[in-house]
Amino acid sequence: MLGDRWQTAYVRVMTYSVKELYYTLQGEGAQSGRAAVFLRFSGCNLWSGREADRAKAICRFCDTDFVGTDGVGGGRFASPALLAEAVAAAWPGGGRPYVVCTGGEPLLQLDEDLVRALHTKGFEVGVETNGTQAAPAGLDWICVSPKSDAALMLREGDELKLVFPQADAPPERFCTLGFRHFFLQPMDGPQQQANVAAAVAYCQAHPLWRLSLQTHKLIGIA
Repeated sequence: MLGDRWQTAYVRVMTYSVKELYYTLQGEGAQSGRAAVFLRFSGCNLWSGREADRAKAICRFCDTDFVGTDGVGGGRFASPALLAEAVAAAWPGGGRPYVVCTGGEPLLQLDEDLVRALHTKGFEVGVETNGTQAAPAGLDWICVSPKSDAALMLREGDELKLVFPQADAPPERFCTLGFRHFFLQPMDGPQQQANVAAAVAYCQAHPLWRLSLQTHKLIGIA
């Protein structure tokens, strides 16, 4: 009986649920324009992904589908090696292979074993996270995007990318944290033009912050 319970736990830990996996250009932040494989994990701790739950979620403005495993390249991967192989198969060759682990919330699943497996395939490993979970060792790029008043566990990294404006997440709350780059990214939606203008004005008044636009949406790629 104990052996059966251990085997069940092992399978649960080692199986990765992936919404989609595809090759594109990074559209946001300091790595904008860089070729990358996007590895989007299923699930998030700040919203279920169901519209019926949006109003009571911690993060209510998410525009990403991270529910299930039915996207392009998505599925359930039973080991780090199998998932790393799928990531490597999406890279066209040459250059500096780069994978962006995103979600949902990728740090609910991304672990040291997978980071090592991706490194073995020659990839630099980046993560885009809401910052509420601990990060595994070995990551090459950490981007934290704070959401609402959720407490941050990750308080240092390569870039902090704040969707703006958020009434309960003002930029001044984060400007003393240990990041190399600070970005404001105008919130998408019906107020986008006003949000862009507000973000531009804030960056001009507070030059610690840089403007991040979602260039992949502007040029029509995934």
